[in-house]
Amino acid sequence: MMDGPALEARGVTKRYGSRDALCGVDLVARPGEVHGLLGPNGAGKTTLMRVVLGLVQRDAGTVQVLGRDLHSTAGPIPSGVAGLVETPAFYPYLSGRDNLGLLARLDGVRKSGDRLHRVLAQTGLEPHADVDVSAYSAGMRQRLGLAAALLRAPRLLVLDEPTSALDPGSARDVRALARTIADEGAAVVLSSHDMAEVEGLCSNLTVIDRGRVVFSGAVDELRRTTGILHRLHTSDDGAALQLASGSPGLRATAVAGGGLEVSADRDALDAYVIGLGAAGVAVRALQSSGRSLESLFLELTGYNGARPS
Repeated sequence: MMDGPALEARGVTKRYGSRDALCGVDLVARPGEVHGLLGPNGAGKTTLMRVVLGLVQRDAGTVQVLGRDLHSTAGPIPSGVAGLVETPAFYPYLSGRDNLGLLARLDGVRKSGDRLHRVLAQTGLEPHADVDVSAYSAGMRQRLGLAAALLRAPRLLVLDEPTSALDPGSARDVRALARTIADEGAAVVLSSHDMAEVEGLCSNLTVIDRGRVVFSGAVDELRRTTGILHRLHTSDDGAALQLASGSPGLRATAVAGGGLEVSADRDALDAYVIGLGAAGVAVRALQSSGRSLESLFLELTGYNGARPS
């Protein structure tokens, strides 16, 4: 396992006409980890992945993969780097095995027979390996795309929504495979809209919104930064909500059926409760709970609906 990061992107900027797709984005992924890349639709996740894989020319910033500088102009990426970004395309009149064999020859893979067998087994495609791709379902094509990435025996694997077209059982298998690849020493960068998937796989996250990083660090750090969620019932929820709007380090929203949800750390909550008492508002119930990754994501990005990709 290498000592330094498998991927180190610093200050990456990309502009399309008058639109900033990426603005000084940093992302560092280390061997042995699955690093989550989150953001609403149109945030810049896929653009960043395409930059990292040398598919899109960046306007500024630096990218190092496996300790080597990636030139700003598009060109070949080092061996050991692979990715599955957007919908994979294959020759429909060739079988899955023949498509992979062609890719292996183009990539200079020698004695590819054993590796083909391995990646077909890893992705569950062995029973369908000799079927023409034209007969593949969307999920099978997604698996074949993952198999093509694994042909490179990656030490850095970039995956953009790898389970989006899969049934629950197949998605579970792909998640287990991503975890295994990381456990074997590779760095996996995973973009997903499935928060349960990210929470189950990733120890570190980069969250981008409108082309800018809004959080980078461990999942536990994100929970500490955004505060603990509390459920509060008072004698006057309206007055409590109004008081919350002027309390630093605290966010509160009304809950249907009564009460408030309050996001705050311990010190901010203590000050708020004292303020409620001073204002003559009685606290009737206060309960703390863990926060889902989805609620933290929504709070960070202010996301409340689909945005254009």
